[in-house]
Amino acid sequence: MTTRHSATPSGHQPWVIVAAGFHQNGGMDKANFALAEYLLDSGIPVHLVSHKVDASLADHRLATVHLVSRPAQSFFLGEFALSARGKKVARQVLREHPWAQIVVNGGNCVWPGINWAHYVHHAWSGSKDGPLAYQLKDAIAARRARSTEKAAFQRARLIISNSKRTTSELVKYFAVDPDRVYTVYLGSDPDWSLISTEERAASRKSLQIDEARSLAVFVGGLGYDDRKGFDVLFRAWRTLCARSDWDGDLLVAGSGPASPAWQAKVQQAGLEKRIRLLGFTDQIKSVLAAADLLISPARYESYGLNVQEAICRGVPAIVSASAGVAEQYDASFVPLLLPDPEDTVDLVERLLAWRSNKDEWRRHLHSFADRLRSRSWRDTAADFVSIAENERPREATGLSRLVSNPNS
Repeated sequence: MTTRHSATPSGHQPWVIVAAGFHQNGGMDKANFALAEYLLDSGIPVHLVSHKVDASLADHRLATVHLVSRPAQSFFLGEFALSARGKKVARQVLREHPWAQIVVNGGNCVWPGINWAHYVHHAWSGSKDGPLAYQLKDAIAARRARSTEKAAFQRARLIISNSKRTTSELVKYFAVDPDRVYTVYLGSDPDWSLISTEERAASRKSLQIDEARSLAVFVGGLGYDDRKGFDVLFRAWRTLCARSDWDGDLLVAGSGPASPAWQAKVQQAGLEKRIRLLGFTDQIKSVLAAADLLISPARYESYGLNVQEAICRGVPAIVSASAGVAEQYDASFVPLLLPDPEDTVDLVERLLAWRSNKDEWRRHLHSFADRLRSRSWRDTAADFVSIAENERPREATGLSRLVSNPNS
C-alpha cells in the first residue's frame, strides 16, 4: 500500500529510506524515525518503505509511505518483501529524480546508495538453543542475513556506522574501504532528563517496588542465543542473593522466545521476590526512573542505546567494554566496564563495588549524563545528512544505470 500526499514542490531532491520501522520504540527504528523527521522538517520529500510508520511521519505532506506487509506476521518473510519493494521504489524515484538519495539499513535491501549500519551479523555467531524448529529457522535466517549484509555493505557507495566498533567490523569482515565509512553516534531525547525525587517515587509505586530496596534493571531481549548476556547476570544475581548483606532486586524489561524458560529458572532458584520478569514494555523511560543501576553484560552489542538512555536519566550502567556505547565512557567510568562479559565472578565484584558507593556513582554521573543528553536525535540526523550531501556522487549515471536493470 502506498500513501501519497499532494505537496508544493520543495526544490529538493527526494530521499528514499528503506527500514523495518519508523517509530520511537527500538534503537534502529528510532534512528530512522529521527532521520525521516529531520528531512521532512527541512522541506525534503521522503519516501518511507517500511512495515510500520509513525502517524506523525505518515501524515506529513512531504511524505510518501510505502507500507510493506509481513506474510503470516513473519519478520523473516517480511524481509524479502521489504527488499523487493525498496528496490522498486528506488528505481521509480530515480527515473524522475536521478540525484535522489537512497538509504538502506544493513542487508535489508542491497543497493549502491547509503547504508546505515546498525548491526553486523558476521560479528556474532553465538551458540543457539531452544526447540529444534526454532534452531532451524534461526539458522536459515542467520545465513540469509550474513549473505545479504555482505552484498549490501560491499556494494554501498557510503556507509554510516553507529560506533567505531561497527566501523572496524565492516572493514574486517567485508574489506570495505575505510574512507567510505563514517561513524555517527546515536542521539538522545531531550526529555529523558535526570530523574526527580517525585518521578522516582511515582515509578516505584507503579511498579510496586519498596523505596528502601536497591533496584537494578536489565533491558533487552531474552533470546535463545544469550547475546544480551542475561544468563551471566542471572548467575551473578543468584550468587549475590545468597549473601545476607545483598539488598538488591532485579527487574527485567524485555521479552523473547526464551522468556518462559527463564521464568521457570527464576522459580526453581527460589528468586521470585528478587528477580521479576516484566516482559515487553514501551515504558522504559518510566522503568529507568525507578532504577539505581542498569546492567548490560552483552556478548555482542554494536552500540547499546539502552545504556545511553539510562545514563541520560542519571542511572549508572555496567556494560561490556566491547559494546559500541562503551566508546562514550571516559577513564573515570572504567570500573563500570566489563572486560569479559562471560566472567560471572568479575560481574559480582563490580556489583558489590557499585553497591558500596551507590550514591557517589549517581552524583558522579551527572556530567556524563549532561554530555550524552546534549547530543539530540536531530544532531544525529543532521550529521547523517551533512555527510550524505558532502559525499554525493559526482555523476548520477552510476545510479541511473540501475533504474533500467531489474536484476540489480
